[in-house]
Formats: sequence, C-alpha cells, structure tokens
Amino acid sequence: MPKKNYYILSEGILKRKENTIYYVNEKGKKPLPINKIYSLYAYGQISFSSQVISLFAKEGIPIHFFNYYGYYNGSFYPRESLLSGDLIVKQAKYYLDFTKRKQLAKLFVEGSAKNILKVLAYYKIENNIKETLKELKKASKITEIMNVEARIRSEYYSKFDEILPDEFQMGKRSKQPPKNMVNAMISFGNSMMYSTVLTEIYNTQLNPTISYLHEPSERRFSLALDLSEIFKPIFVDRLIFYLINKKMISKNDFDKDLNYCLLNEKGKNIFVNEYNKRLEKTIKHKTLNKKVSYQRLIRLEAYKLKKHLIGEKTYNPFVIWW
Repeated sequence: MPKKNYYILSEGILKRKENTIYYVNEKGKKPLPINKIYSLYAYGQISFSSQVISLFAKEGIPIHFFNYYGYYNGSFYPRESLLSGDLIVKQAKYYLDFTKRKQLAKLFVEGSAKNILKVLAYYKIENNIKETLKELKKASKITEIMNVEARIRSEYYSKFDEILPDEFQMGKRSKQPPKNMVNAMISFGNSMMYSTVLTEIYNTQLNPTISYLHEPSERRFSLALDLSEIFKPIFVDRLIFYLINKKMISKNDFDKDLNYCLLNEKGKNIFVNEYNKRLEKTIKHKTLNKKVSYQRLIRLEAYKLKKHLIGEKTYNPFVIWW
C-alpha cells in the first residue's frame, strides 16, 4: 500500500510508545501508522517530544507546520538520505552563472503562465497574458523577469471574478492577512502547495535552498517557491473554482474579522480533503506511458530540473495537457 499524506487540523499532542505514534486531543487517542505516512501537515498547536521527532527522522518523514492563519511556518526536514555533493555543486554553479540562472528563471515563469492560460481557456476567459509573456524574452535582470511574472499573475487574479459567483467576488489580491474568502483560500492553498513541493524535493538529490527565480535567502526553501509557481494554477486555483462553483464550500466555512478572513476548521477540512484527493488522483503520463499520481508529477518535475543541471537533458516546464 502506498504511503499517504496525513493532516492534523486541530490542537493536540503527538506521543510515542515504542515504534507507534499517537495523536491525542480532546476527542481521544488515535494511532498514526508511521510506516504509511509520506508527509505530515500540522495546523494549530501541536506538542511533541524528541522521541517523536526521532522516529519521524528514522522513517524519513517531513513535518510541515502552519500557523493560525494557515501560513507556512517551517518544516522538520529529516536528515537527507539522497545526498549528492556533485549535484549541489552544479546547482550552485547554475545560480552563479547569471546567463544560466536567467534561462531557468524565465522557464519557471513561462511554465506558470502557460498553466494559467490553460485554466483561463477552460473557463473561456479572454486575456492579454500571451502578450505580457512575450516581454519575457527581453528581460535582462531577475527583477525584470519577476516583474513580468507579477503582471501576469495580477491580470490572472483580475479574471477570478468572471469565474466566481457574486458572493465569492475576490477584488484585489490581499495577503497577510487575506481580506476575503477567495484570498483566504488562495493563501491557504499556496502554503499547502509550497510544502507539497518541498516534500517532493526532499525525495530527490536537489538542495531546496538553491533557487533561480526567487532569490535564495535564509529561513526559506526557495527552490520550492520556484517549482510551486508552475503548479499553483493547476492544484490550488482550479480547486478553489471547483469548491466554490460546486457549492462544496460556503461563507459558513470562514472566520471573519474587520481585518481578515480565514478558513475555519470545517473549511480547512473541506479544502484539505479535496486537495489530497487531487494529489492522489492518477493520469496516464504521455511520455512515460503509465499512470502516475498528480503528486508524482511534481517529483518528476524535480527530476527534470536535476537532469538539466547535470547536462543530461534540457529542462522544459510542465504544462497541463488534459
């Protein structure tokens, strides 16, 4: 049986007894099948001991932590078992060679834009994103590349209200904190996407701190940000449209205040369950000629990047074909 992602959405304690982990909260005590966990997503306040972490480390299971607002806080990242000094050197060389870095940065933006166009085409929404994307060719600095990406995403978000019903109008994109229901779902979903990509990078020999579009910095795994750009339109945005237009989520699934709007526990449960269903969904891969899960597509993207860095095959970003 394949390993699965596990999600903890309420406050509780993780306890270890021998080689078994238990999740304890006000509802009782529940064993977690450690040998079946692929990665763990922890929302709310979770307490645990060093013995718990030791077992997760032994099994190579990353834990991703999120704060009250649903924002990514950090990860327990087990000691890497797939170390490759040669690949790390090549990753760093690509970052230091500005021409090569710029090439990859543009490819990440191009992949993201093409997937955005696929989403808008599905809903038959007219846009000027192709014209903006053409400006990528003459961008000569990383800041200029990111400016093109920001303008594409700004126009993309401006089209959300043409897809969504009146009660879920988004207006402008707002973050920290999100001001309305759609912004709350975007922020929550993007944090999940980032941690999902980070899990897949962990299962390759790539170093998650060396990136090309986003500037590497302390306290973040910036390569996960690079690859997330490609997958957010497919995994997060399409899910938001689906949940709202199918009336699977309502205004009762949010907590609102004067300054913010957040998914409540019920809303998080709905979002997480459907998000995970999508990760587990399979599609016949057009080049591998076999079925792979949506989550596996992210790992394959990381492998493609690795092959590019070692000079085996030129990287082309993933674009949804169905």
